[in-house]
Amino acid sequence: MKIAIDTMGGDLGPVEVIKGAYEARKEKNFTPVFIGKVEEIEEGLKEFDFGKDVEIVDAREMIENDEEPALTIRKKKNSPIVVGANLLADGEVDSFLSSGSTGALLAAGLFIVKRIEGVERAAISVFLPTAKGKALMLDAGANMDSKPEYLLNFAIMGSIYSKEVEGIESPRIALLNVGLEEGKGNKLTKEVYELLKEADINFIGNIEAREILSGDADIIVTDGFAGNIALKAIEGTAKTLLSEVKKVMLKNAKTKFGALLIKNELKETLKHFDYRETGAAPLLGIRKPIFKAHGSSDYLAYKNAIFQVIKFSEKNVIDNIIKFGG
Repeated sequence: MKIAIDTMGGDLGPVEVIKGAYEARKEKNFTPVFIGKVEEIEEGLKEFDFGKDVEIVDAREMIENDEEPALTIRKKKNSPIVVGANLLADGEVDSFLSSGSTGALLAAGLFIVKRIEGVERAAISVFLPTAKGKALMLDAGANMDSKPEYLLNFAIMGSIYSKEVEGIESPRIALLNVGLEEGKGNKLTKEVYELLKEADINFIGNIEAREILSGDADIIVTDGFAGNIALKAIEGTAKTLLSEVKKVMLKNAKTKFGALLIKNELKETLKHFDYRETGAAPLLGIRKPIFKAHGSSDYLAYKNAIFQVIKFSEKNVIDNIIKFGG
C-alpha cells in the first residue's frame, strides 16, 4: 500500500511527519510517498532508517489557510495538496494524508479526485470522545450551506463507515438540533428529520449539543456550519478545562500530592480526549481515500493518522459507499 503524505501542511515541520511515518512502519506495512521540498525531506530522512521502501515527490508551493480554495488549487499546481490529489487520481498511490488547508484539500478532492456518483456533497467526518467510547460527527465543516439530501447522504456514509471501521452492526444515528422533540429546529432540520426517519438506517431522533459527548449516539449528523461550531466549542472547552485542572493540581503541596496519587488514572482519562489518538479524519464522499490531519499534529498524531488510513482502506469503505449508491 502506498500512502502519499504531505510534509508541508503541518505547523511542526516535515521531521514530525517523517517520524510519524517511521513509527507507523514499525507496526504496519506500507510505502510512504513524502510530498514536499526534496531537500527538506532528504534531510529529515537522515534521522530514520526507512531503507529503500520510501519515495519522495517534489512540491514547493505552499497553500495558506486564507487563500480561496478552488482558485488556489488551479494556480498552485506544485503544492503538496494538488500533487498528492493528482497522484491519487492517477492511481500512483492508494491514499493521501495531509494536515494542510482543509478548504484546499476538499477542493482538490472534489475537482481532481472527484465525488462518488450519487453523493451530493462530500463531508468532513471526525471522531469525538464520549463517555461511552466515541461518536462520529459529520459534516464538521465542508459545507456551510446544505440541503436535506446532503445530510441524508452524510447519515448513510457515516453508517457505512461506523459499520466497517468500528464494527458497530447498527450504529445509532442522531440529528444535531435545538431540541429533542420531533418538529424542533429550522426548515433544514425538520426536512432532514423526515428523510432520516424514512431511510434504512438506525435513526434515533434529535440530539442536543450538550449530549454530543454522552455516548447515546454513534453518529451525529449535521450541516457543516453547525458541525464546525460544535467541534470548535468542544475543542475549546476541553482545552480550557484541562488548563484549569492543571492550575488546581499545581496550586499547593496538598493538591500536588493528590495529583501524584491519581497520575496514572488521570493520564489514561486524558488520553481518551487527545485528538492525537484518532490522528485524522476522512473526507467521505470522495472516490478515493483522502484524510485530513490536525494542523498542529505531532509524530504521534501522524502515526495514528496512518493507522486510520490503512484501516479505512483495508475495510473497503469507499467500495461499500459506492455499492449503496451514495
